[in-house]
Order: sequence, then C-alpha cells, then structure tokens
Amino acid sequence: MPKRKSAPFPHPTPEKAEIPMAPRTIAIYGKGGIGKSFTTTNLSATFALMNKRVLQLGCDPKHDSTTSLFGGISLPTVTDVFAEKNARNEQVAVSDIVFRRDIPGFPQPIYGIELGGPQVGRGCGGRGIISGFDVLEKLGIFEWDIDIILMDFLGDVVCGGFATPLARSLSEEVLLVTSNDRQSIFTSNNICQANNYFRTIGGKSRLLGLIVNRDDGSGMAEKYAQAASISVLMKVPYNMEARDMDDSFDFAVRLPEIRERFERLATDIITGSIVPCEAKGLDFMEFVKLFGEVSEELPAPASADELFSRHVHAGKPDADTAESVPDSERQHLAACISRLPESEREIYILLEIDRKTTLEIANAKNLTESEVEELISSARRSLKKLFFES
Repeated sequence: MPKRKSAPFPHPTPEKAEIPMAPRTIAIYGKGGIGKSFTTTNLSATFALMNKRVLQLGCDPKHDSTTSLFGGISLPTVTDVFAEKNARNEQVAVSDIVFRRDIPGFPQPIYGIELGGPQVGRGCGGRGIISGFDVLEKLGIFEWDIDIILMDFLGDVVCGGFATPLARSLSEEVLLVTSNDRQSIFTSNNICQANNYFRTIGGKSRLLGLIVNRDDGSGMAEKYAQAASISVLMKVPYNMEARDMDDSFDFAVRLPEIRERFERLATDIITGSIVPCEAKGLDFMEFVKLFGEVSEELPAPASADELFSRHVHAGKPDADTAESVPDSERQHLAACISRLPESEREIYILLEIDRKTTLEIANAKNLTESEVEELISSARRSLKKLFFES
C-alpha cells in the first residue's frame, strides 16, 4: 500500500481530529461479461448496508462498472475529465471525478469513480488505467475517509496496465470471479499466475479466493480451484430475477437468497476470517487437461512453399501448394521473372527466392521499406500480366 501522509482530514475541531485508517483495498478480476461488475456492485451495496463507507472504482475502458450502482447513469470518467481539464490548463478536483449516491434504506452513501479509457481502436486501455491511477494518487485516494475500495478490473486483457494494482501493490487483496466455462476459468488462472509473479518481485497483494458466478452446478470451477490451491469463497447460482434487477439498475442483494451469500462473504472479508491462498496456479497443459483428454500429436508444421504458393503463381488462384506446380509452369514463371525490369527483378528474387525480409532488402539496396514494397507490388502486377498473357 502507498505510504500514508500524516495530514488528517478536516473535522469540526482540529484539536480532536483523528487520522482515518487507510481504506481496505480489494481488486476484483474476471473475464469480460462474466459478472464481475454485478459481483462488485452487490458487494459494494452489502458493505454500505453494513454501515461501511465504500468506493467502487471501475477499471475498464467500457466505464460501465458503476452503471447499476448509480441507477443507470454513466459517470464522467477520469480519462475524459483529465483531458478536458488539461486542454484548459486546469487541475482535476475530487468533485470532478468522484460521485456519491444516497440510497433509501442504506445507512451510508456509496461512492463511485470510473477510470475510463480511449475509444475503441484509438489508444491503449492499459495506459489509461495507469494514467488514471496517477491522477487518483495525486488526489490522495488512499487517504480518503473510506473504509473499503473495490476495484473492478477487466481480467482477460494481459497488458501491464490492467495489472497495476498487483504490480504496485495498490490492492491488498484480490478476488477472482469466474463461472464454470473454460475461458472464464482460464482468465482467473492467468490473474493467479500474474499475482504469483509480482509477489516474487516484492508484490504484496494476497489472493483471497474464487467467486463462482452463474453457478450451473457442473463443478468445473471448483475442480480448477482444488487443482490450483484456490479457495472457493462464494457460489452465486444463475437467477433470472437477479439478472433482471441488475439489468434494471437495481441491487440483486434485495433478494434474500442473494443477500445471504453476499453478507456472508462481506462479513468474512471485514473480520479477516479468510485465509489468503497460497495458490500455485496451473501451467497450460495442467489447465487444459482438467477439461478432457489432450491430443499427444505434435502440430504439423506448415511449409513456406505452401504459404507462398499464390505468390509463386503471381495471383493464380487454383494452385494449392508450390509442389503441385508442373515443371512447364515453373519454367514459364522463370521466363516471366527474367522479363521484369531489372530493379523489380532483383527485389522480387531477393524476396521470393532468397527469402529476405523487406527490411533486409531495404538495407542491402539502400532503399526505404516503402520503396521496396512499391517495387514488389509492381513486380507482382507485371508478373501476373506476363504469366497469363504470354
């Protein structure tokens, strides 16, 4: 955890001011669409009902973690606000990015932040996560008068930005959300291994265990958890009414069956009764063998000739491999190559026969790669015309 500063928060009488304890920080990881935001939101609601001041931090470029929490409202994101403020040479304030919702019947408000990220195809989501945390740390997030910070993280993206709470020990604890399907369990295994790696280089984040969402009773997630030495903390069965409540921006913990499970988990977290896992995770072969027999056959290597066969034919669509080309056609192709302009002929031979890369050719011929690519394209057009017309 970042080192706390000594300055207390404002209180009515500074003489009686007390330094609030650092917030409990928990990162919740899961495959996209598996229900990690559902889990995070209902855990936030449960903590608030238990009179805890909770902040839900959405760490996904889709910035939809807090949508249900705030009744369907999409919060302004740290990424967007920072860009707008920076363009006007203004500083980001807490009130620009942190929002609260007072919910009838809840003894405490719930606070929300969305880090956000670039639009699809326009930047690195992980870089946005890193920048967002930089902004929050400058605003003193780990000194706020908050009891628990829940970080809702996308788990099936492997770039370093999404591992920020693990790499920098910004989260004390980690929860993995999965279902019984192979892909979501695979994502959980990746996060387990990532956390193990960071712990070898000084990371402090502890894995609390696994939450099985939309449990269908097949037991696959539990089978994995046992093999990987991970505790199963909670199983949430698929519940149509709970899903409908989430879709309509309400809390599934209003349902007794769901509330009981979340209350038990929240109580275990608050009281510290969960023993962190010494999870080993599984390597790829160990993992896939959980799901059935794995072929012992080695993959058959593809040959360069078969992959370049269409180039050899200069666009001739019916040839499948270089080996299937008759000698007469090979001779005809060689004759066509010899009729290319010298500059194109040399480049084409270096690429297709000598198997040089465009960069190697560019260096050898003192050309730019774009010039090499233009010559290759011109040579192929010429060859196609010569091959079929002569």
